[in-house]
Amino acid sequence: QVQLVESGGGLVQPGGSLRLSCAASGSIFSINTMGWYRQAPGKQRELVAAITSGGSTNYADSVKGRFTISRDNAKNTVYLEMNSLKPEDTAVYYCNVGIRRQDSVRTVNNYWGQGTQVTVSS
Repeated sequence: QVQLVESGGGLVQPGGSLRLSCAASGSIFSINTMGWYRQAPGKQRELVAAITSGGSTNYADSVKGRFTISRDNAKNTVYLEMNSLKPEDTAVYYCNVGIRRQDSVRTVNNYWGQGTQVTVSS
């Protein structure tokens, strides 16, 4: 079994900052790409940022220069530092992690966090 636990969401004023965390635990052999997605009301879920096991990153154009994704491999944790937040960043944020379990090391399974609400409003 593998679990993802997210934390760090909340209410923030425009221009403010938040840091999201997503920790993976359980029967983990290795972790591939880790990413953050978000879904606003009435909209499709979209990729915000991702980071590979080698540290390469990519970002949605809408967050470039404001958000930073990072990972701590020793803690099986991915972070999303969000600065200069805008009302349009309001959404439920989900982490997504590709994991090889100890009982099936040849297969990369995709796991989602439970989601954390980020609300940007004055």
